[in-house]
Amino acid sequence: MGEQAGLKERGAPRRRRKRERSGGWPPDGPQEGSAASEGPPADPEAVARAICLRLLTMAPKTRAQLADALRKRDVPDEAANAVLERFSEVGLIDDEAFAAAWVSSRHAGRGLARRALAQELRQRGVAEETVKDAVGRLDPDEEAETARTLVERKLAATRGVEPRARMRRLVGMLARKGYSPGLAFRVVREAIEAEGSPADGLPDTFE
Repeated sequence: MGEQAGLKERGAPRRRRKRERSGGWPPDGPQEGSAASEGPPADPEAVARAICLRLLTMAPKTRAQLADALRKRDVPDEAANAVLERFSEVGLIDDEAFAAAWVSSRHAGRGLARRALAQELRQRGVAEETVKDAVGRLDPDEEAETARTLVERKLAATRGVEPRARMRRLVGMLARKGYSPGLAFRVVREAIEAEGSPADGLPDTFE
């Protein structure tokens, strides 16, 4: 019994270390009150670097998103700004590249138009000039073609719906993705006419 107890005691630290390595500590340091937390205070810039690197490893982030994360973790402004500046200098933070990639992926994957894409970038703290440059790269013809594809996917499911209600439903779908009313009504009308359904009397604007 004594030997087994000793083995259990000797094995316990290994299990604790395994739990700590597998996520037992929070991402920004050991648990408050533990032996590891009783040492000298962590360097604020080191803490800021660790937070930023962890977040950037999970997914690309804008400078504003990282700054907000550092504020929420009470990192002093001076330390936060120093780390953010350094990360920008070495290219770990690049809002222009973030915005360009965001526009490309969200337009291709979700069919979002320039207006919706611009709003999403603003919500992530991207500067207005950078937003305009990123969404301005989206070709108007490509945007219109994406709108047509979105309508074609929904068209069959709306057959049998009252014509004006059908028009509003399809146009509303495009509007929620950021397409202008003029483009939305034109694309939907073209799709309805192409399938051989009458388009006379359908609205040209939102009622």
